[in-house]
Amino acid sequence: MSNLAETTDTAPGALGRSLRGLRKARGITLKELALKVGRSVGFISQIERGISEPSITDLRRIAGAFEVPTSWFFMLEDIDTPEQKFIVRTGARRALGTSEEGILEELLSPDLGGAFEMFRTVIEPGAASSELLKRDTEEAGYIAAGEIDFWIDETRFSLKAGDSFRFDHKSHRWHNKGQVQCVIIWVVSPPVY
Repeated sequence: MSNLAETTDTAPGALGRSLRGLRKARGITLKELALKVGRSVGFISQIERGISEPSITDLRRIAGAFEVPTSWFFMLEDIDTPEQKFIVRTGARRALGTSEEGILEELLSPDLGGAFEMFRTVIEPGAASSELLKRDTEEAGYIAAGEIDFWIDETRFSLKAGDSFRFDHKSHRWHNKGQVQCVIIWVVSPPVY
């Protein structure tokens, strides 16, 4: 049985809820997504409502439209629907980045449907953001391990395990100059992934 079948058999509508949450968090309409993936609005709507299952090709196109890995849409373990709404198990986190870029992000929130999202970021030694990033969000973070140079607007802060930060609608960037991974727990409102 394919992962897609396991996903939909295990938790009916899980794939659709994931797609809808991601689409809404990114501010993309059904029509815009349909155009990006070359499918009808009705087909995308049916996926979101759990009526239709996309092919792997469709799923790859949808993932590409959002610039997330295809695995974003797969549940990694069998869980019942009530737990899925509230709990994210260690082995069932959805990856949001790639290790090739020196950063891996995992969604800690059960979905993207709330007022905020929480994720875990692992930044490899030597990795740095390429530019200042400014999102229309309020963000907070806790350095769980390692250390990081962190800029908010143009002000640089050296943060280490146990430190935390918060900013609202500010530019930011980072650079891990240390010798070990830096692990940051982020809270972002509204969700951006």
